[in-house]
Amino acid sequence: MAALLASAASAAAANVPMPVLNATTQPVGHYDFCKRYSDECGRNVEVGVIKLSTKTWNKIAEVNDAVNISIFPRTDEDMFGVAEIWSYPKTEGDCEDYALLKQYMLQRAGFPRSALLITVVRQPNGDGHAVLTVRTDKGDYILDNLQDGVLDWDRTEYRYLKRQSEKNSGKWLAIGDDRDVLVGSVR
Repeated sequence: MAALLASAASAAAANVPMPVLNATTQPVGHYDFCKRYSDECGRNVEVGVIKLSTKTWNKIAEVNDAVNISIFPRTDEDMFGVAEIWSYPKTEGDCEDYALLKQYMLQRAGFPRSALLITVVRQPNGDGHAVLTVRTDKGDYILDNLQDGVLDWDRTEYRYLKRQSEKNSGKWLAIGDDRDVLVGSVR
């Protein structure tokens, strides 16, 4: 595990926090989620980042792996007969459901809500996707149901569009992602 943290720290040396811009629209699925779970969407009392240590890195990786392994991927259309519904998965879910469960589990483990932000991205094939951004003192990391391991945000092939505000989890901010992201093949 120490080697894993050393690898993360090495990667973080070049990692800069995700550049956020102005307020933007909240995804409709998240809006509906906030109506059902109002306690999960509001002003964050504590605003800060996670101090990355071996212990915190291990917990982040453990939660990411546990959720990726235990939830079967299935679309909202297949599960509920609707195009989009954000919910906490029990046995199956789609990308934002994975992100919500990881956020929930990390928050219950003592991590501040302001450092656990649902993020909307565009995949290289053009499809929309949701991941969880974990803000640390060593940079921003991505927990993704399509990838094994925890990833440095600026070393992914995604185009980052928007994420929850660290000050208010019911508000969203645009992301100024001006990286040259190569369009890869569909996985």
